[in-house]
Amino acid sequence: MDAEAVTRLRRVIGKLARLLNASSSSEGLTPTQASVLGIVAYRGPIGLAELTEIEGLNPTLVSRVVSKLDADGLLSRLPDPADQRAVQLDATDAGRQTHQRILEARTETVAKILDGLSPDVSDALVEALPALEALAEGLRTNRR
Repeated sequence: MDAEAVTRLRRVIGKLARLLNASSSSEGLTPTQASVLGIVAYRGPIGLAELTEIEGLNPTLVSRVVSKLDADGLLSRLPDPADQRAVQLDATDAGRQTHQRILEARTETVAKILDGLSPDVSDALVEALPALEALAEGLRTNRR
């Protein structure tokens, strides 16, 4: 792929991420807070170290985000049965509901846009899904 195509792909990925992240603001969350909540809701209970590794953020930032979500009643801290000095994080019912609303808003946004596209473009996007999924996995594994 030439440099111009790589640049176009990078730009469109960034634009899509910004548009989808806007759905978290309707819940009063930053994109980082929404991401942390989503990981905990999906994988919880989860340890802080594992969450930090998945998010690829520094531990201090993750700790501040977790504290905010905990104070808002979206996450709870549980004792880690394997290590009494550590905690595990889990989503509360309110956290799971918030996460679900964010997912639904994102799905609704994408569906609305897809409905406005021609069938040829929609078909091309479906055909591109495996390649986009491979790109996302490559980005995830290469950021470590």
